Amino acid sequence: MPALRKTALICGVLTIAACTAPVGTGINDPWEGTNRRTHAFNKRVDSALLRPAGNAYAGSIPQPVSTGISNFASNLATPSLVVNNTLQADVEGAYVNSWRFLLNSTLGLAGLIDVATQFGLPEHDTDFGQTLHVWGFGEGNYVELPLLGPSTERDTVGRIADMFTNPLNYIIESPEKYVARTASIAKRVGDRGRYGQSLDSVLYDSADSYAQVRGSYLQNRRYELGGAIAADADPYDETSISGDPYDDPYLQ
Repeated sequence: MPALRKTALICGVLTIAACTAPVGTGINDPWEGTNRRTHAFNKRVDSALLRPAGNAYAGSIPQPVSTGISNFASNLATPSLVVNNTLQADVEGAYVNSWRFLLNSTLGLAGLIDVATQFGLPEHDTDFGQTLHVWGFGEGNYVELPLLGPSTERDTVGRIADMFTNPLNYIIESPEKYVARTASIAKRVGDRGRYGQSLDSVLYDSADSYAQVRGSYLQNRRYELGGAIAADADPYDETSISGDPYDDPYLQ
């Protein structure tokens, strides 16, 4: 309980900060110096660990196996999506994601096969950062988090809250719980290998990888939340649609 109260306090403080900071347009990065140092650290970790692991995974794991692991991990995360759909009053999203979880957990062999998509029920992806957006909280300042990568104050709160929004975390006991965690990590490592060329071009071939990551993250995130793509942005740029180059492999 003390740990939970401490987490709630942190979430509250960060939410207030996100609520009072500039929102919506432009780049709000008053902590750029610190963020750049964190970015340099994240690049070293990626170069030494994540990129080699991703390349090895992509080169050694057959595609059907990799897809099955990814589907399994995504299915276990679906109840968290339903919780956030509900908090956002997104009835359709909660309905579709609930049916996805039921179908994939049964007909899809515990989620290894995404039969729900084949039945015309695509995932309604969301998170607690989007829930805060729906509730009216501003995005706050840009933040680059150690190991977790690009974020905003609002999305940082969301990352913390999403550690507690999946009901399965309170139902699945050890050692089964670690199977879910391992599958989630494997999925993210596989994603690093799958998008390796695009991510490498951003992180290692850019004149200013920090500015590139920051701009791509904010553009992509604002678009996900219903904003418009900037007039000079390429909506088909793989670096914009492939996700967060430092996507956290541990938060599920």
